[in-house]
Amino acid sequence: MAELLIAVNPDEDSRLPYLLRIPQPGGDLVFRTSGTWPRVKALYCYPVDLAEWPADAVIVERLALRSCQRRGAAIDVIATRSRENRSQLVFTTARGRDAVFWQSPRTRKQARPNVRTPTARAHGIDDLQILVDTHEQYPYRFATQQVRTVRRALPCGDYGLVLDGLLVASVERKSLADLVTSLTGGKLRYQVADLAVLPRAALVIEERYSQLFKLDRVRPAAVADGLAELQVRWPNVPVVFCETRQLAEEWTYRFLAAAHHWSTTETPALRRISPHITDISHLDEASAAPEPSTAEVRAWARAAGLPVPDRGRLRPEIWQAWRDANHRT
Repeated sequence: MAELLIAVNPDEDSRLPYLLRIPQPGGDLVFRTSGTWPRVKALYCYPVDLAEWPADAVIVERLALRSCQRRGAAIDVIATRSRENRSQLVFTTARGRDAVFWQSPRTRKQARPNVRTPTARAHGIDDLQILVDTHEQYPYRFATQQVRTVRRALPCGDYGLVLDGLLVASVERKSLADLVTSLTGGKLRYQVADLAVLPRAALVIEERYSQLFKLDRVRPAAVADGLAELQVRWPNVPVVFCETRQLAEEWTYRFLAAAHHWSTTETPALRRISPHITDISHLDEASAAPEPSTAEVRAWARAAGLPVPDRGRLRPEIWQAWRDANHRT
């Protein structure tokens, strides 16, 4: 019968004190890990060569396995015992590097809550138009909500709500990595300051607050202090942790829909609260689109019969001709 083996790591200087050995058809897999079972949190596993398994291994735990099968990017492990019998090794990436995490159903549920977002229209709005900033590389699609998105350059935030040419609400989206980078680099201060000018704005983070204190490349206290300072300095821009990208997308939709309802029913309050509403009526969809590359304009000019060099810069009149043909200013 196949067995899962946990042994003491003979390398005393290693931060991972145990060795995990998992049977597989093509050869056993060995990992360095920090625990003997993923009970309250997922365990990081560092893959090593099978030769690192010591001949005189000090076995800490030996579990008979009922099943140990690889399914895509994970290995499902089922032990022959009544409690704590199921776990999973997940092959993923963390901070751009390959990583393996050993997790149980309990830790997986805590890390990513299994919820279904509602499909009901927010505030009964049939067709909510949300502006998506052109700098967003992987924007929310709002596929399950009644939303129509328009790509446009926004003066602040990643997702905005415009009424009568006025930007009345905006949401800045951050992943945990982007949050840490922009906060420690000082960029987030300016972003939140710009958001604070709007009648309604928010900063949504695609992670749990507890993950701040698991950061290892920056002091967690520095990040927590920075967020607290932003909230005190600009209290009208709430900072919301939404655990997952899906929940952050749903929260953004609900927030902008509520801002739409508020701004259409309380116009006098809107004018009174914020005299600095940003007018973006001059920003049309065409102007938000990025300029083409020189190669694209060169190809267009040749197709149009205009003389252009094979390399180097294009003359100003060629660029102007392209803009005239595409109604650009």
